Amino acid sequence: MFIATLIAADQLEKGELSSAVDRLVEAGAQISQVGDIRDHKAADIFFEGDLDLARNGLAKVEAAIDYAVQSAENREKKLLISDMDSTMITVECIDELADYAGLKDQIAEITERAMLGELDFEEALRGRVALLAGLGIDAIDKCLAEKVEFMPGAKILVQTMAARGAKTILVSGGFTQFAEPVAQQIGFAMVEANILSEEQGKLTGTLAGPVVDAQRKAELLKESAGAAGLALDQCLAVGDGANDIPMIALAGMGVAYHAKPKAAAAANVSIQYNDLTALLYLQGIASADWVSS
Repeated sequence: MFIATLIAADQLEKGELSSAVDRLVEAGAQISQVGDIRDHKAADIFFEGDLDLARNGLAKVEAAIDYAVQSAENREKKLLISDMDSTMITVECIDELADYAGLKDQIAEITERAMLGELDFEEALRGRVALLAGLGIDAIDKCLAEKVEFMPGAKILVQTMAARGAKTILVSGGFTQFAEPVAQQIGFAMVEANILSEEQGKLTGTLAGPVVDAQRKAELLKESAGAAGLALDQCLAVGDGANDIPMIALAGMGVAYHAKPKAAAAANVSIQYNDLTALLYLQGIASADWVSS
């Protein structure tokens, strides 16, 4: 049994739901149940058929609607692993930190190319960090206070899943100086990121320890699932850039969130219109059961 979930950017109309059912039938699906519209914006369609054909069929629905097609088994995930920059927060921290050094445009261009998968991640990261050498570490606190904002729905997603027993992990190709306070405030139980080296109150332009890259993100997912006794199909991974692709591809539900094209192409689900609460609707969790402090 498969479930197709529709989540409208605004309000899901009955006609849009009917159109989705028609597209699935055209794709050879045998519909067993069409659920009620929840919170005026989301609905499930239960069917038997071919997963890929169903996804291709729903792609023909012309509306501001995000959709997912998945197995009914293990729908609610027991582990959430997420990228930070442009996923759990609205900015790329290194770009905003570079603003305090007068280098935002230069560094942001490199960041964009790295996230598109046009540059080697580690090389691009070390090159950008080197440009920050000599910047006072007080800029980090200023950046956190002045620039960093949580992505809409971030707290609700993480805290709701945690309250229902899921393990929550923030993993970032960014920096612990940002990731640790962000993780604490949003509600993640675990965090891993790169470490900016500091000396005499200034950044040295280097990193301490191994780089958290695409491979490390995927390794952390496997390690964490194994430690919790979970299969990968019980895990949800979300990110937006090329360095999130291995992690996204590995998880039972891999979500590209307002993502770069390569990441979107690698994901099971691509969220384009909604905030992060869409990931709760995908798991069958409607707003009456959401948690947020």
